[in-house]
Parts: sequence; C-alpha cells; structure tokens
Amino acid sequence: MIRGSELAATGGSSTRGPASLNDRETWRRLEPPSQRALLGRLYEGIRAASVELCQPLVAEDFCLQAVKETSPPKWHLAHTTWFFETFLLQPFLPDYKDFHPAFQHLFNSYYNAVGEQFARPMRGLLTRPTIDEVMAYRASVDQSINQLIDTCDQENLPAVSKLLELGCNHEEQHQELLLTDLKYSFSLNPIKPVYQSAPSDVANDDAGSTVRSSQWWEYQGGLCEVGHTGSGFSFDNEHPRHKVYLEPYRLSPWLVTNGEFLAFIEAGGYDRPEFWLSDGFAEATAQGWKHPLYWRLVNGRWYEFTLSGERPVNMNEPVTHVSFYEADAYARFCGKRLPTEAEWELAAETVPVEGNLRESGRLHPAPADGVNPLFGDTWEWTASSYSPYPGYEPEAGAVGEYNGKFMINQMVLRGGSCVTPAGHIRASYRNFFYPPDRWQFTGIRLAEGIRQ
Repeated sequence: MIRGSELAATGGSSTRGPASLNDRETWRRLEPPSQRALLGRLYEGIRAASVELCQPLVAEDFCLQAVKETSPPKWHLAHTTWFFETFLLQPFLPDYKDFHPAFQHLFNSYYNAVGEQFARPMRGLLTRPTIDEVMAYRASVDQSINQLIDTCDQENLPAVSKLLELGCNHEEQHQELLLTDLKYSFSLNPIKPVYQSAPSDVANDDAGSTVRSSQWWEYQGGLCEVGHTGSGFSFDNEHPRHKVYLEPYRLSPWLVTNGEFLAFIEAGGYDRPEFWLSDGFAEATAQGWKHPLYWRLVNGRWYEFTLSGERPVNMNEPVTHVSFYEADAYARFCGKRLPTEAEWELAAETVPVEGNLRESGRLHPAPADGVNPLFGDTWEWTASSYSPYPGYEPEAGAVGEYNGKFMINQMVLRGGSCVTPAGHIRASYRNFFYPPDRWQFTGIRLAEGIRQ
C-alpha cells in the first residue's frame, strides 16, 4: 500500500509555477518546440504539487469525507486526472483507451453532458479503487498527456493548450479544496490530527498588539470597468469586461480579526435578529451557530482547530470560517457593510498579488502588519450575488458546465486565501459559495459609502 510519504516518488518533479501560460500572445509567437516544452513544464509542475500536498497523509486519510460538501483526498487526485483524460486524451489522442471504464462514472463531478456521476455524498465509500490504483491512473494519464503534447499536430495545438491550461487551473482549485476538505474532516476527530507542524513564527496566544493603519482606503468610484483584461489565463465567468457605475466608497485596510469578532459574540450578536438577514438568522438558529467554525470554549478560553492542530485563538489574526450570513451580520453590527465585488476589484486591479498565500507555508491567516493585503489570508465575502456579467457566454461543449450553471443562489468571494496558490489568483477572479458555507477559509473586510 502506498503511503502519503511515498507519493512523491510517483509524482515527478517538484517544479513550481503558476497554472498559466502567462501571456498567450507571447506563447503564440514561440516556435512549436518551445510551445510544447512550456506546456509540458506547466503540466508537470501542477501535477507534482497535488502529490506533494498528500505527503503528510497516511492510507486511512485518503477516504475521509466528513460531510457531503467535502470530498476525500483520493477523489480529488482521481477527479483532476479524469478531467485531463476526458477533455484532452479522449478527443485529441488517437487510439486512446480509457484507463478503466468505471472511472468515467466514478470521478465525474457534475458534467451532465459527459454522463452520470457517482453521488457526491457517497465518495467516502469508495475504498476501491485503492490509492495505489489512483496513483497508477495518474501516472498513466500523465504519460499520455506528455505524448499528446509531443505529438499532436500543430493545427490542434492551440485547442490542446487552452484545455490543458484550464485543466491545470482546475487542478489548483482542487488542491485548495483538498486542504479545506481535509481540515474539516480532521476537525471531527477527538485526537485533533495535525496535517503539518505550525511554522516557528506562529504564536499560540495573542500577546502584544498588532499595529494597524487607521486610515481607510478611499475610492471616488464613477464609471469604471471590471472583468478580466489582458492575455493571461482567466475563467469564462470573468468575462466580458464591462462598465459599472460606483458611488464613492471606502474599504477597510485590514480584515476583521478574531478579537473584533469576539466582541460581536460577547455582545450577543448571534441572538440579535436586528443584525441578520432573515434567512441568515433562521440558518444560524437552526444550526446552533454561536461562533465561527472550528472555535470552542474551554475553561473560559477560546481554541480553534487549524491544519497544525488545535491551539488558542490568536485575537490578532483575521477571523475565518464564517458564512456570508455571519459576515453580513457582523458588518451591520459595526454600522458598516460588505463591499460589492466591483468595489473590491477596482481596489485590487493595480495591487500586486502578494500576501499570505499557500507558498508562505503557514496555511492559516496571519496577523496584519499595518494592513491586510487584498490577496491571501482569507477569501473575502462580498455583497454581490454570483450572476453572469452582461454579455456572458459559457464555453462551448461540456466544459461550458464549469461555471455558468452555478450562477444562482450563491455569493461572490474575492482575493484568495492562505491555501490559494499565488499563481492562481488575480483581481478579476470570482469565487462563489452558498451563503451558509463555512468550511472554506472565508473572512470579512468592511466597506462604507462616502457621503458627498
């Protein structure tokens, strides 16, 4: 049986890099051998990163699925492989034979145009195929993808490159989900498993105070443009770029901290309907929410579960694992509001993608040093529902199901988190979750209008 610590031997190089060809115009001008070499490096690095994330795991961890919203690590490894097999190898590699006929059904997530799917809440029951077989599946598909990159005719190379780039970004999304799903599953274990040891600079208390900027960022608004621009990678839901009108507004330069959110708890915020949307108060009451997910009170002291195990809550760190409903209620408690996604994007479009992202190795929000960058630490809830931009058109074929069909009943989040790869995030990136969801690294940045 393969163990997590042995997976690196099957995963290839530990090459790092963004899941993007960066500038497609530049890529198109390269000679075909250079284009193919770049595709190979992109693919190899992303695939190796998934395997490396599983190194701390043991065999028993690979089937963990605590709730229907999460998926086991083994399923993530198999589904991302299924994506490349289904959308690249089957249509583009001549005489390709599926690795296993049942995998088309078992590891299809939600693509109805491809076929039926194995029920999501039951993924943790798939003790077979074994992790050995899943890793053999990955190795086989990797070999065939490399063959496709080397041998596909030049006429098909642009289509292959576009789908391969999409597949790599899709895999990075699942790398993030693997960590968030695993955290939830580990949190239910009374022995509080540790995924990785806490970095040496992480304190287990809130000794000292964090110096923060008191000056909010101000924006004049007016007629602005939002949506992806340039020739780098983007998802279809980031298009088309379009005009929006914004009233003048301010954004907080920091994320709401655990200590600030504790004030909401201690003021009875969870029991005061005047701060809550009707659906939110009903959800909080039905679920018995009294604090963020992973918090618990022990002998008068708050503790939280992290990927480094349970530790005292650091009051200077950004609060995380709160639902949209909680974020919105906290904003109302403060007499503020959540930013719209257009307000957030306007603020972020000239800011470098820097912050506490996955490459920091912390895998947990960090206290602010003056300000919290707009990228990293926690995904930031916005006041915007997830809906299509004016003129939006989904991709043709089955990959058109990737984003468009989810544009209802969800809210937009921006900015990435402490488990988001730096090369994966950008100002126009639109993440989306249902309002009650709490297991993702979600947090709060406040906004307010500027009276003229």
